[in-house]
Amino acid sequence: MTVTRLYTGKGDRGTTDLLGGRVDKDDPRIEAIGALDETDAALGLARATATTDRARDLVLATQRDLYTIMAELAFTADLRPADYGLTEERVAFLDRETDALTAEVALPPQFVVPGESVPGATLDVARTVARRAERRVVTLARSGHVENPAVTRYLNRLSSLLFILARFEDRAGGGAVRLAKER
Repeated sequence: MTVTRLYTGKGDRGTTDLLGGRVDKDDPRIEAIGALDETDAALGLARATATTDRARDLVLATQRDLYTIMAELAFTADLRPADYGLTEERVAFLDRETDALTAEVALPPQFVVPGESVPGATLDVARTVARRAERRVVTLARSGHVENPAVTRYLNRLSSLLFILARFEDRAGGGAVRLAKER
């Protein structure tokens, strides 16, 4: 039986590969890709705990979109294929799904406290991790490393989808929205 090694030792000196060359592990592109990877892992937990097929399907779709974004960010500008990257259609997809869920789930005009159900809480954790990833990508975009504006628009919309999807899962679990301020 051949055992595949999961390590190469190439990164022992603090560098890693991007598609097109090696960079320092604390390079802003690696930081952004790492934050997106954290988001993907948090979404995986949310998908594993989701109680509805709709939530599982939506989360899986966003995970696949995050892989596209991570690959897009990993390319150097000279190696990125001209037609590769996240499309505006994926941003529109998030808009449609967020609007559809918002039409189904009544929300109070106040802040809500996460934690009415395990699936909802895991989606809220994923939402906060996604917001951190968005901040890292915005920093990267401001330094000229993100050429595709759909990437930042998508990440901005993702947190809204995850918020309403968390409330959808809370409702599916019988949980009521709990307000941040007591009356």
